[in-house]
Amino acid sequence: MHYIYIVECSDSTLYTGYARDVQKRIEEHNSSVRGAKYTRGRRPVTLRYVEEFPTRSDACKREMVIKKMSREAKETLINNYNKNVVEKV
Repeated sequence: MHYIYIVECSDSTLYTGYARDVQKRIEEHNSSVRGAKYTRGRRPVTLRYVEEFPTRSDACKREMVIKKMSREAKETLINNYNKNVVEKV
C-alpha cells in the first residue's frame, strides 16, 4: 500500500509527505539524514494524519492536493480525521 501523511514539527508547522512504510518514515524524519530537509531542523515530528491508497499515482496526486491546501484547511482535515487510525500506524 501507499500512504500520504501529515506530521506536525516541533515549531508547529505541518509537513506533508508520501511513504510506503509510515512508521519507518517518521523514524527517519526524527533521527536520520534520510528525513526531509525541511523536518531536520524541526525535530521531533509527530504524526497527525494518514491516508492509504492502492497505487503510488493516487497517493502522489492526493499529496499534491493537500500540499496546496491552506494551513486552516489542513487543520480541519486533521481534526475531522479518526485519531484511532494514526495510533495504529
